[in-house]
Parts: sequence; structure tokens; C-alpha cells
Amino acid sequence: MITGLSLQTPSDSTQRSNAIFHTFHDLLFILDSDGIILDYKTDDESDLYVPPKKFLRRKMQDVLPPEAGKKIEDAIRKLRAGSKSVFVEYFLPTSSGNHWYESRLASLSNGQNTMLVRDITKYKQSEEKIKRHYSQLAALRSIDLAITSDLDLASTLSVILDHVRLQLNVDAASILLFEPNTEYLQFAAGTGFNTQALQHTRLRVGEEYAGRAVLEQKVIHIHNLKSRHTAFLRSPLFALEKFIAYFAIPLVAKGQVVGVLEIFHRALLESDQDWLNYMDMLAGQAAIAIDNARLFKKLQTSNQELTLAYDKTIEGWSRAINLRDKETEEHSRRVTDLTCKLAIQMGIKQPELTHICRGAILHDIGKVAIPDNILLKPGPLNDEEWVTMRRHPMIAVNLLTTIEHLAPALDIPRSHHEKWNGTGYPDKLAGEDIPLAARLFAIVDVYDALTSDRPYRPAWTQAETMKYISDQSGTHFDPHVVPAFIEMMKSQDDCQHTSCVLGGKGDRARFNFLGG
Repeated sequence: MITGLSLQTPSDSTQRSNAIFHTFHDLLFILDSDGIILDYKTDDESDLYVPPKKFLRRKMQDVLPPEAGKKIEDAIRKLRAGSKSVFVEYFLPTSSGNHWYESRLASLSNGQNTMLVRDITKYKQSEEKIKRHYSQLAALRSIDLAITSDLDLASTLSVILDHVRLQLNVDAASILLFEPNTEYLQFAAGTGFNTQALQHTRLRVGEEYAGRAVLEQKVIHIHNLKSRHTAFLRSPLFALEKFIAYFAIPLVAKGQVVGVLEIFHRALLESDQDWLNYMDMLAGQAAIAIDNARLFKKLQTSNQELTLAYDKTIEGWSRAINLRDKETEEHSRRVTDLTCKLAIQMGIKQPELTHICRGAILHDIGKVAIPDNILLKPGPLNDEEWVTMRRHPMIAVNLLTTIEHLAPALDIPRSHHEKWNGTGYPDKLAGEDIPLAARLFAIVDVYDALTSDRPYRPAWTQAETMKYISDQSGTHFDPHVVPAFIEMMKSQDDCQHTSCVLGGKGDRARFNFLGG
């Protein structure tokens, strides 16, 4: 039905206005200054919120639901205050769901108002869909960051499950990890549960819905758990959860099942194709997280094994010298222990600490190329023999420089005979140009040499040795390190035992420590 737009006798101007208004499919209302509906125009009576007999001669703000009515009341108030036009947006409940409308209210010259109403439900739905997709993309990005920045699987799964609940609008979710060795599914993480009904889940492949999801490698969807006799419902605690809808989604990475994502909801669940697609995306992210965590764990294990192999190799190289000179073996043990402790005393931390300890073990590796008649000579060396002996730091460099893993440990083998005043060898470095690791080791090396018996002299006393080291501060030794060494030695009676230095017992404690 199409009605007139004026209560007055139609004029040519009014007829032209009617013709123009008829070209639009929007609803049009004529209101007085208080919002009373005087007339309307529509091409389809079904577009009306209520029949004409229920709204004509009534205020628009009273016809509409309270929330929408308040917006119309505010708009009419603005028109009375002098505004030429006002836009408002609101929704109305209909038999097909909520419909969104945009209305423009404008003042007429005769004191009346027009209200043009347009159904913008499709635009709103598109807008909401865009917002939802944006939120989903942001969630996926957040999960990506969690996967790449946090190596703790439990915290990453927690982030994923939080997004599962939020983005899929479900009540609870959990992840079961699949252990291929035992072929069992084990509960790993969950959110949204009121009880601990599922925290001890352990299922065989093919058992219950999650086990079937693994066996069949497909999504298991139960619309209504209450309509089926399941193991879930046989659990008193699970019955308290009052779940109705359920999904079990196998988590597949590189063609292998790594777990199951379980989704629970306490009502029937509406799931369109977009919802299902996003569920698959979240499941894919969970699979990637689990696979990455397992790869990292394998990498850690491999790295530990490789590090142990390196340290065993270093130990073997050190013993190559020890086989030639038993005193060298005992000396290597003592100076390594004391150097590591002095480094800790100086505040040095990992990974530098490990490199220093490795360098200490290898400090004399260059002596493998020194002839026995010089290396094992029972008396002092002559000038020509000293020339040969002083080659051992550079021999060590030539032996180790091609091993990239040991590059940070070369400071001590190369520079442990340098002196603070620049008179040492092989590079005549002075002051802080000498690597710190070598400055630490130089004090320990001299201390051990002086306090040990030699074929050509007896060992010095502790007091004599500490006085010599103090006297050589600023000449042979770094004056900043000497006080730390003296303080360390005063704090213990005997630091020649591994247990005192590294907190362990025997060789195993030392070489485990070197592994970092």
C-alpha cells in the first residue's frame, strides 16, 4: 500500500515530491515535532515493524523497543534544538532475527519531520564478518608469535586454547598429545572446565571419540552428547560439566598425527562452513606448535650429545699431553678447576664461562709438537730450547683454529704467557689488549707452577706464592684480577679438589660443567 505524503490538498509540488519518494524503496515516515507518526510510505507492508494501525498517531519512540526508541527520542530533541538532520542506527528483533536499520531524520519547513529508514542488515553482517575475520587473523598472528617466541609447549597450547574458546565461541577445549611409542593419547592442556574430569585422560588409539579421530584421521562431531551413551557420561565429574556439543579434531603435522583438539559446548552448537574452516586453521596451528616443540626437544638432545662429544674430544686431546708427562696431567686438572672458579669470582657467566674452562683444559695442547728432550728436561732450559718451547701457543692456534666450535676458547691457549707489561709471548700484548680469559689463567698457571714440586726445585709455600703474585701485580699480572684471586684463595683452605671448585665430585662433575 502506498499512502500520500501530505495531509493537505496535493499540489504540483507535492505530486512531484511523491513521484520522487516513490523511486526509493526505503521506508518513509512523516512525524510531527514530538515524533508522532502522521503518515508513512512503503512498497511492502512486510517491511513494517508493526501494522499501521499500531503506529499511526503514536510516537515513533514509543512504537520501537526501548533502546531504539531512546535513539529516536534523542534525534527528535536535536531537531527541535536546530539540527537540520540527524542519523541514527539501531536494530529491531524480527521473526528472522535481528535486523539493523539506519534512519535519517530531517526537519521540514512546516514544522514536521521526515524519517527515512533503510535496512542495513546485509551491510552490518558484512561488517561483522570483516571484524570477525580480522579478529581471527589477529588470533592466528598471536598464535604464530607464541609458537616462534615461546619454546614452552604448555604455555603455547594455553594461548591456542584461549583463542579456540574466544574465536569459536565455545565453552571449553582441551588438547591431547599422541605418543607414537606407546600409541596413547595423554591430556596436555585444557581450558573452560569446571572440574578435573579430563585432566587424567589416557586413551588408546581407537578408544572413545578422540581415539577414533586418531585412528580414522578425521573430525568426529557429536551434536548432542546426551543422546549417546559415552565414556564421558559414565564419569560422574564429566556429567557435572553438562556438555552437549563435542568435536574431536586430529592434529596432523607432516602427515603424522601428533594429538587431538577437543571442543566442548554446553548447548547445541551452530557451526557454518566459516566456523569449521577456522576450527581447522586453529587445529593446524596447534599441530605446528606440538611438532615444533618436539623438534626443539630433539635438537636439544642432539646438541647435548654433540656438546658432550666435543668435551670428550677435548678431554682426549688433553690426555695426549698427559701420556707424555704425568705432571702435566695433574697440572691441567688443577689449573682448570682454579681458573673456572676465578672466572665465577669475577662475575663471568655462560656461555663465556664454558669457553674459559675449555681453553684452560687445552692451554698446553701445543706442547704435543715439542720434542721430549725439551718437554721432559729435568733442569732449566737453555736459550735455544726456550725458543722451541715458546712456539707451543702458536702450535695450539694452528691445531685448533679450524675448529669453529672451539674458536671462543682460543684466548687461553694462545695468550696465557702474555704479561701485563707487554714482555710476554707470543704476541707481546700488554694491559687489557690481553684477553681477560688469558689474564685470569696466567695468575692461576703461575700459582700452580710455584706451589708444585719440580725436578729442579721444591714447591714454594702458599705464603711465598701469594706474596710473589701480589708483587707481580701490574707487571706480570692484571692488577684488577690479582685482588680477586687473593680473596678467592683466602676463602678456602684448599681449592685443589674439584668438589671445592665446581660443586661436584670427580672428573664427571667437571666435564658436565664444561658442557654448559
